[in-house]
Amino acid sequence: MIAATTGHISLHEAGAMEYTGHKVLELPAKEGKLDAKTLKRYIMDFYQNPNHEHMVFPGMVYISHPTEYGTLYQKREMEEISQVCGEFHIPLYLDGARLVYGLTSQVSDVTLKDIASLCDVFYIGGTKAGALCGEAVVFTKNNTPKHFMTIVKQHGALLAKGRLLGIQFDTLFTDDLYMEVGRHAIAMADLLKKALKDKGYKFYLKSFTNQQFVVLKNDKLEDLKRLVALSFWEKADEEHTVVRFATSWATKEEDVKNLIDLL
Repeated sequence: MIAATTGHISLHEAGAMEYTGHKVLELPAKEGKLDAKTLKRYIMDFYQNPNHEHMVFPGMVYISHPTEYGTLYQKREMEEISQVCGEFHIPLYLDGARLVYGLTSQVSDVTLKDIASLCDVFYIGGTKAGALCGEAVVFTKNNTPKHFMTIVKQHGALLAKGRLLGIQFDTLFTDDLYMEVGRHAIAMADLLKKALKDKGYKFYLKSFTNQQFVVLKNDKLEDLKRLVALSFWEKADEEHTVVRFATSWATKEEDVKNLIDLL
């Protein structure tokens, strides 16, 4: 599986792919995104290597939308990656854990229909959109693996009363609730972003989703940790740390204002 070095499947799954007998092949990323030209060059170099039969074959391409850095693929970028995958007969898989926050971002031109057309497999995140549990895996080209339910059961992943999963997604996709959830979270993130800008905070990168990455002085970080929950992301330098603030379907405007006061 080819993924960005920052890809969730590579960084934050405790080696789960390798544990199942597969390997993650990392490629450099720009703000969390794979680049089609880099991807094509990697695959071409692999097949042009006379020893490639002894190497790990690139069996699938993994992208996430939004990325782990809250950045978004534009439709053109996704089309180019999909074209490379088609050229080399490699399936394109999209991690949609936070898909709702990509679809509802004001700067995104990618629709659910586009994703279904360009990707071979993707999933619609449920838990980050307010569902109790579960994600909806979508096989887009009549390409569901044979005996898929058997495979699921053999791996201990068949949920008793599984119809409850379906009820959640039926609810999310009724009366535009899924998109409404996303728009709310991004509105709360925009409120936080504006306040952080007004207070002179430095952003690690531009994010137009529900995730905002802010550079804090280490002493400020320690003060905040006593008062709020936040995510350590990475060290910026010896005196500064990048942290992530993420809004959601459950974020209230008063919560954002309280955080702003603490900052």
